Amino acid sequence: MVSKAHIKATTKYEAKAYDKVLLRIRKDGELTREDIQQAATAAGESLNEYILNSIRERMTRAAASGSDRE
Repeated sequence: MVSKAHIKATTKYEAKAYDKVLLRIRKDGELTREDIQQAATAAGESLNEYILNSIRERMTRAAASGSDRE
């Protein structure tokens, strides 16, 4: 069991070390959380890692082409 002190310390550390971004995906949309999770698993990555790598890749392509729109 995790103590209240441990939870408090973890919460404090995360607030200091991480920015959080909310991503909303429609359950009835053409792309679902499950689709993204399956792609991440197939790539051998966590969901968070997969999303960040996808963003990095797009930003790199945009910088190379001199545009932020693709």
